[in-house]
Amino acid sequence: MKKTETIMAMPVIVDINEPNIDESIFSEIFKYLRYIDDKFSTYKNNSEIEKINRGEISYKEYSNDMKTILKLSEKTKKETNGYFDIDHNGKLDPSGIVKGFAIYKASQILKKKGYKNFYIEIAGDIEISGLNDQNKKWRVGIENPFNRKEIVKVLELTNKGIATSGKYIRGEHIWNNTKDIVKNNVISITVIADNVYNADRFATAAFAMGDKGILFVEKLKNAEGYMVMNNKKAIFTSGFEKYQAA
Repeated sequence: MKKTETIMAMPVIVDINEPNIDESIFSEIFKYLRYIDDKFSTYKNNSEIEKINRGEISYKEYSNDMKTILKLSEKTKKETNGYFDIDHNGKLDPSGIVKGFAIYKASQILKKKGYKNFYIEIAGDIEISGLNDQNKKWRVGIENPFNRKEIVKVLELTNKGIATSGKYIRGEHIWNNTKDIVKNNVISITVIADNVYNADRFATAAFAMGDKGILFVEKLKNAEGYMVMNNKKAIFTSGFEKYQAA
């Protein structure tokens, strides 16, 4: 059973392949994702992150979820040598980690309810568990960033997360706060990881690294990547092809 709603100004898809689904689970998932949007959106004046950016609340008043995201963001910054950084022009913008984190936490809600076969997607960032309705691995397409109606790669995934960062949809929205001069001929980079939280944060960091981002993904444990350059050529990690559909 599949249901779709618009949250975070993006399409959210929840597809559960199980018998005897309690449809209230969809409402629970969508409610949780709206809660995350209300708390972390930099587009909502009354969100917690915007109140923090305006200096209206102190650290003692931060919610536990906010403290968790800030802690994970700092951890990711260290793991990526500063290429992942939620500090943008003196304000906090955790959008490069919140979406993947929210999808991952939503998947945990499903698992605690006993669901093992499902797919959760928010605008191309996906958590995949178990098998689809044909009792096969879920099939996921990577868009051609030069023609979004075209799929350049079809992947078969189970118990994985996948996320794409790039500039072909939202334009230049990923920044580099390091002192490194980065050569960036990259238009998009897709990362497959053990969960969508890791895929999302490392895809963001890898894109900020520019041309050397794919080398960063190559060195990650349990991760593979596919990078599309401005010249329309693709570069991928050594283990990426094992996920390609036959």
